[in-house]
Amino acid sequence: MELCGKPLSSRSRFSKPGLHRCYKVRGHSGKCSEFPYLEHLTRVAPRVARKIVRDSVMTTGAAWKSKDAGPNRIRRWVMLLSDEELLKLGIDMTRFSAVIVAKLREKAAQYTDCMQCAQKLTWLAYGMQNAPGPPDEIREYLEGLFGGIQEGSTTCLICLAPLDFNLFDKARRGKAEIETSHRNPRVHTPENIAFAHRDCNIAQGNKTLDEFYEWTARILRKAGYDVHKKS
Repeated sequence: MELCGKPLSSRSRFSKPGLHRCYKVRGHSGKCSEFPYLEHLTRVAPRVARKIVRDSVMTTGAAWKSKDAGPNRIRRWVMLLSDEELLKLGIDMTRFSAVIVAKLREKAAQYTDCMQCAQKLTWLAYGMQNAPGPPDEIREYLEGLFGGIQEGSTTCLICLAPLDFNLFDKARRGKAEIETSHRNPRVHTPENIAFAHRDCNIAQGNKTLDEFYEWTARILRKAGYDVHKKS
């Protein structure tokens, strides 16, 4: 599938001219759009659409003014810039602890990877139990990238249990019950990204998925359980 790719304007001082692109199919009618596959979710489940964009594009953190925590919701591709380039944009990395700097740098990703992550998360959302059915045009778009969309096929990345779309509307302590997760927390690509239960994502922490399973298996064996890896 060939995409339009026309450069889009951006008001962000963190994005270089020409970085943002149109992700509609080449030869489309109407205005260009960076997230055309989210138009339906934006109407029927706007919180989910916003989450997909936010988790795909932005880093996370505490308040911007928190010296200890570092900046909040900086575009991932900005963290690819050098300290000198960031300083020109008003971000002084020397103000933050080595731990915070490392955390921010780990979340860095190319713009194209961020856009592909948004596509993948949208495809996964439509594959959840009780998810709204996508319009034919969006279904064709996403299936052309990742394969068929089947309700109930999207599972938690970590525990592998089916995910219910309705969980997006539930929250505890201000936190959603479904979070974006990564097989390797330090790699932000469509092959590495998925959704997970909040509790599962917290349990995995900063371990890769394989490291987490191995760690869990060791604990279970010490507790007297038989653990066998599927071939």
